[in-house]
Amino acid sequence: MDEFMQNQGQQDDSSKQDQENQNNSSELMDKIKQLGQTNVPQAPESNIHVLPIIGQVEGHLQLPAKNKTTKYEHLIPQIIAIEQNPKIEGVILLLNTVGGDVEAGLAISEMISSLSKPTVSIVLGGGHSIGVPIAVSADHSFITETATMTIHPIRLTGLVIGVPQTFEYLDKMQERVINFVTHHSNIEEEKFKDLMFAKGNLTRDIGTNVVGQDAVDHGLIDSIGGVKEAMVKLNEMINKDDDQVVQ
Repeated sequence: MDEFMQNQGQQDDSSKQDQENQNNSSELMDKIKQLGQTNVPQAPESNIHVLPIIGQVEGHLQLPAKNKTTKYEHLIPQIIAIEQNPKIEGVILLLNTVGGDVEAGLAISEMISSLSKPTVSIVLGGGHSIGVPIAVSADHSFITETATMTIHPIRLTGLVIGVPQTFEYLDKMQERVINFVTHHSNIEEEKFKDLMFAKGNLTRDIGTNVVGQDAVDHGLIDSIGGVKEAMVKLNEMINKDDDQVVQ
């Protein structure tokens, strides 16, 4: 009887081990499918939250499934949670976006700029269109040497009623973007407008594409740099805030 119970216990342990192996295998396959890697590095004790702005900023209208999107209804609760979480001491924004919905982009920008915690942004690849105010909404902004930012006038899609009120509304929306960018960066308003309405820089369009150092020279972005520089700067800002609290 004792031998039977012992064998039964061994079988149960073996079954549990097989089940755990299957679960681990299933999780590994999910990671490979979703992220293209076999092991996802975890940093549960990190005091820094990474907020990616990838693809097109999706607003009130849902974009096709084939589009890479950042949904504003996903970001806004995250930003609120960041502000409320005492364990998070700093935020890094990673931008590689073509732009998107103007009002959704401005809402995200305003929320980031109003965070009480230090924020740093990095433009990787591209920070185009409404990605520009999101990039400058951080306390300090970086851009890699090969990254680009496209500055152009506001556009409307869909049905447009050709009356003066429509163009007045469009002009006011454009002023909102200009005011936000100039208030949160070192670029002069006239310079920003010159870049926005420049001719000949973009094919079949008006506007300007600025690359890396050009964005810094114009005062749009604070510094050239990537992940290392952003981490160093953010930790400096966190330590400075801690020193002020101690004093």
